[in-house]
Amino acid sequence: MTANEDQEMELEALQSIYEGDDCFKELSPVSFQYRIGDLEDAKAFLLDISWPETYPETSPKISLDAFFNNRICPEVKKTIVTKLEEQVEANLGTAMMYTLFEWAKENQQQLMETHHPVNNALTLTSSSESVINANFSSSKKKEKKEQLTKSQKRKLTGKTDNKGELPRGWNWADVIKHVSFTFFIIIFYLYC
Repeated sequence: MTANEDQEMELEALQSIYEGDDCFKELSPVSFQYRIGDLEDAKAFLLDISWPETYPETSPKISLDAFFNNRICPEVKKTIVTKLEEQVEANLGTAMMYTLFEWAKENQQQLMETHHPVNNALTLTSSSESVINANFSSSKKKEKKEQLTKSQKRKLTGKTDNKGELPRGWNWADVIKHVSFTFFIIIFYLYC
């Protein structure tokens, strides 16, 4: 069998095995992603594996460069890739995608045991910058906007026109109160 035939057979097998699995994603006929762990799990990671032309005779390319993995430190990423490459070497010449995904799922805790979430939101180069940024952020606090629930948003959109404005007289209770109050004032002035 040629490499392309092996790849076609493995692709069909993967599609049937992982049909309906939210963790598996086929990016192209030779590139796949598999999420190890739940979305809420701090130790979850996303495997990117792509096949070269001569796969399975040559090793697939394994990557953890997806944005999902930004909170994982480089050392842990390197450890995961190294362990997976050991599995690749043991299975070279055979269809191994299912084996790699399942091995990663079974060994997730071991692979992520040294994991400590990384915060990439702000990288400072010196301590003086951190003091400046701390003073700036404490002096300028953002105002929080009132958050509406989904049902409140739905009700509001049902009442507004295409410009987002409420139509004239949309709240009849207020209109009736206003008219009755005005009527009361007119009668009061007529009789006084």
